[in-house]
Order: sequence, then structure tokens, then C-alpha cells
Amino acid sequence: MSNSSSLIPLNISKNSVTSPKLSIIIPTLNAQRVLTHCLRAIDKQKFKDYEILILDGGSTDNTLKIAKKYHCQIFQNSLKTAEAGKALGLKKAAGKFVALIDSDNFLPHSNWFDNMLIPFADKDIIGSEPIRFTYRPHGGFIERYSALLGVNDPYSYFTGNYDRYSYLSNKWTGLPIKSEDKDNYLKLKIDNPALIPTIGANGTIFRKDFLQKNFSGDYLFDIDILAAAKTPLYFAKVKEGIIHTFCESSISKFIKKQQRRVTDYYTYKAHRQYQWSRANNKIIPFTLYSILIFPSLFDAIRGFIKKPDPAWFFHPLACFVTVIVYATTTIKHKLGLLKSLDRNQWRQ
Repeated sequence: MSNSSSLIPLNISKNSVTSPKLSIIIPTLNAQRVLTHCLRAIDKQKFKDYEILILDGGSTDNTLKIAKKYHCQIFQNSLKTAEAGKALGLKKAAGKFVALIDSDNFLPHSNWFDNMLIPFADKDIIGSEPIRFTYRPHGGFIERYSALLGVNDPYSYFTGNYDRYSYLSNKWTGLPIKSEDKDNYLKLKIDNPALIPTIGANGTIFRKDFLQKNFSGDYLFDIDILAAAKTPLYFAKVKEGIIHTFCESSISKFIKKQQRRVTDYYTYKAHRQYQWSRANNKIIPFTLYSILIFPSLFDAIRGFIKKPDPAWFFHPLACFVTVIVYATTTIKHKLGLLKSLDRNQWRQ
């Protein structure tokens, strides 16, 4: 397996002469469909003291051509996965802060980085993250569903282990997390390593020295970042959003992403830090909730009443698909038939 020594720079950043304040890490694999929008939104930021690191898993489309157009540093990610890309990016980052942004994340306005960096004036804060997915009425129905429910995976919502504002619960998480309102952000105190929301992706910014102190290895999984650190931890949920085009309106892509989620869980389980025992205790109730249809349909109706949008009615199907995909993949794992995913044909 490759490690950081396999990083091969393919072009030079516009900020390579002096160390930037912020290193933006973007893993890619055949991301031409979304990458231009992602990089264009970064380019429009008023905050300019950054470098962009593209960790590419072997794209065969125009991903690298687009990255070069925006003066990114490009490195080969031979392990292909986004988590491996984040790990490699951290090893190459020159900035004081590290932003973990996915290729299908778009920053919603030009002051986004400025607002996200405000909490770091507090020396206790180790990271910041948008409190919501930006809801776009013109977005794809699955993108809208995710922004409305506050999750990309309905099982995460069911367990309460989510980290973005949900119009259904009127909360940003279902976990008992202590917080203090600081006007433009919530200052969280995380003091129980078993109760950590899925923080760490889709626009999360960390102090680099915190990451370097608490992480080593070839795979950087989002929630594991906090699970591996000593508690209490102080984290900021900024009253900001981030656009996540997650699956747009493609049910087939939603199914593939759920398959990838659970397959990767079993494939890379040995590399994980966070203990999922609390979430795993909800599998049977979630199965009943999904297969009986009416409970999930009732929540879809409740959501529609609170924030009218027909995208809510994807919820029963999303839950049913998740149960089927998780069950069949788990059975394959138990029987020793589960194979790691072939990412060579992956398209964002």
C-alpha cells in the first residue's frame, strides 16, 4: 500500500512561495461534472490566503485539466478513496488551518471562508463546520431532501447522529451536546467520545496542529478525527450553510452511494476509531420504521407541513433502499463474499 511518499506534485500552487493561512483539501475521482463549480466558488472568495490541494484517485476525465486551470496543486492518490485523499492532503498541507471540502461542495457566497474562520479567535476551538446544508429550491430533489432532513443518510438521522440542521427536528443534531451561543456560531463542548455527531466533512475546517497531533495513517475518516482526540473538545457550529449537490435527482446514484458507504465501513473497519455501537443498536427499529412504510411516510408529511417541498416524499424510499442495501451488504460481509469496491469507473 502507498503512503505519503507516493505523492507526486503535478503542478505548483499560486501560494507555493509563502505558507498560506488555509489549505483546502479536495479529493477527486472523475469529478469534472462538479469540480468547476466547486473551484469557481472558492475563487470568488474575498479571503485569498489559501492553497488548493487536489488529491486525485486516477481521473480519466477532465478533472485534472480543470484543477490546473484554477492553479491547484495536484497529487496522485493511489489509494483512490476520499478518506485516503484527505490523509495525503493533510501530509502536504502548508496552511495553519485545513479545510476539508468535497468536489460536490459549493460555497454559497463570497464571505464564506471569512465567516468560517471567525471562531478560531477563541484558542479553545479546534474546528468549525457549517450548521446546515444550504437549501436550494431549484436543486435536485435528492439534494433538497438532504438539505431539508439535514443528512445524506436517513439512518444517521434516525440514530440522532447527524450534524446539520434538520427542518424535521428543528435541531442540528439529535445527540445531547452542550453548546453556548456566540452570535454567529455555537461553541460546542464535546466531552463524551461515544456521543460525537458525524462532524468532519462537507466544509469542515480544523487547526492543522490539532489534526497532526491526533491523526496518523493512510485514511482520514471524518467522525474519527474527534473520536481519536482527548475530551473535552471545543468545536464551532457556524451559522452558515454549504451547498452539497448530493446525488441531485439520481436515485441510482443514491443507491450506489449507500452501497459505497456500507461497503467501505466493512472494508476499512480496522482503520476506524469511532465506536458505532450506539448507532448499531438502532438497526432493528430502523428496519421496522422503513419496511412498514407508514412511520417514514408520517415523518415525510410532518416535514412537508413544516417546510413544503415534494422532496420530503423521497424519505420513505430513501429509508427502504438504505435498509435493503445495508442488509444485503452485511449478509455478504458475514458470508465472506463482500469485495472492496472497484473505483476505476466511479463518476461524481
